[in-house]
Amino acid sequence: MPIRLDSADSDFEQRFQDLLAGKRESSQDVNDTVAGIIADVRARGDVALVELTNKFDRSGVTAQTLRITEAEIDAAAARVTDEVRSALQTAHDRIRAHHEKQKPVDHIYTDHLGVTLGTRWTPVDAAGIYVPGGLASYPSSVLMNAVPAKVAGVERIAMVVPTPNGQISSAILLAAQIAGVTEIYRIGGAQAVAALAYGTATIPRVDKIMGPGNAYVAAAKRQVFGQVGIDMIAGPSEVLVIADGSANPAWVAADLIAQAEHGSGAQSILVTTEPRLADAVEAEVDRQLSMLPKQDIARQGWDEFGAVITVASLAEAATLANRIASEHVELAIDDPQSLLGAIRHAGAIFLGHHTPEAIGDYVGGSNHVLPTARSARFASGLGVLDFMKRTSILGCDPSSLAALSEAAVTLAEIEALDGHGRSISIRLNR
Repeated sequence: MPIRLDSADSDFEQRFQDLLAGKRESSQDVNDTVAGIIADVRARGDVALVELTNKFDRSGVTAQTLRITEAEIDAAAARVTDEVRSALQTAHDRIRAHHEKQKPVDHIYTDHLGVTLGTRWTPVDAAGIYVPGGLASYPSSVLMNAVPAKVAGVERIAMVVPTPNGQISSAILLAAQIAGVTEIYRIGGAQAVAALAYGTATIPRVDKIMGPGNAYVAAAKRQVFGQVGIDMIAGPSEVLVIADGSANPAWVAADLIAQAEHGSGAQSILVTTEPRLADAVEAEVDRQLSMLPKQDIARQGWDEFGAVITVASLAEAATLANRIASEHVELAIDDPQSLLGAIRHAGAIFLGHHTPEAIGDYVGGSNHVLPTARSARFASGLGVLDFMKRTSILGCDPSSLAALSEAAVTLAEIEALDGHGRSISIRLNR
C-alpha cells in the first residue's frame, strides 16, 4: 500500500522527509563497466561498437549495417497504419508550433558611452538523440527530442536506438522521418553514447547528446559530459496531483496509475485537502489496477513508492509541492489559475480537471523531457534553447574605450595582471 501522511500529525515532518529522501533508483554501480566501454569505443571505434552491440543486443550488425538506410526507413514507415501516422503527425505539428515560440531573438544595442553590446544565438552543429528500444518503444520521445533541435536550426541530428534481436519499432522510424532526423544507427547502451561523443569511422561525433536510457546510458552521459554537452540525467518518472473536493476520484486515480505503470521506480503522489477524496482515490486505484493489462508493474510502483498526503489548505499543498519539486504537477481543482503562481518548482504544470499529464506526453505541444528527482528546483524541461548557444557581443570605439579604460586598468592592477592593463592602455598611448 502507498504511505498515508497527514500534515496535522506530530510525526509528519519526519515522515515527509523520509519520503523526500527515499531512493527510487537501483544502487548498482555501473561506472567502472561504462568507463571500460567508453575507452574501448574510443580505442577501437566501429570494431568495438559491432562487438558490443552483437553481445548485448544479439542483432547481428556489421560496420556496414550500423546505419539504418533510407530504404529501410521508408519500408518501416509504409508499414505504419494511417491512424498511427496521423497521430504522430498531429503530435509533431503541435510540438513544433509550441517550440517555434521559444526561439530567442538576437539583441544588439549601443549604450550611452557608445559601447556596442549584445547577444547572438546560434544552434549547435550536430545533436545526438538516444531513443530506448526493445521493451520500451517511445516514438513520442523521438519527436520531443528531435523537433526542438530542428526548430533551433541544428543541421545534423543523429539518432541511436538499440535493436534487440534485430527488432525495431516501425513507429519510431516513422517519427524520426517526420521530425527530420538526418541519420539513424542501430546501437544502444553506453557504447552508443561513446560513439556520439567521440565519433567512429561510421558515426561522426556530435556536440550534444539528448534522451533517456537505463543506468548504463545515464552513467555514460555523466562520463562524456565536457567532451559533449548533455541534456540531463533522467531519473524515474513522477507525478504529483493536488486535488480538492471538486476533483473526480476516478480521474485522479487514473492519472496516478498512468505514472506508476512506467515502472522502474516511478512515483505517484496525491496531495489533497479532503480526507474523503483520499479514501475514494485509494479505492479507485485498487479497482482500476485490476483492469490494467500491466497491473503488476503499476501496482508494484503504487505500493512501493506511492503516497497520499492530506493537508489543511491548498496553500499548504503548494508549499509541499515546492518541496517535492515533481516532474509533473497536476492541479485538479476548479480554479487552477488561482494556485498556479504558488507552484515554483515543477517540471511541468497541468491545469484543471481536463488536463491529464498524459496529454502532455503526446500531443499537448509542451515537451515531456522534464527534470526528475527534485531537480526541478534548479533545472528546466527540454526546449529549443537546449540546442543553442548564447554568444556575447562587445565593441568599443576610441571614445568609449577611453571612457572605460581607467576603471579597467585599475581592476587589472588590483588583480596583478599587468598585461591586461597594458593591452588597454597601449591603445590610448599611455
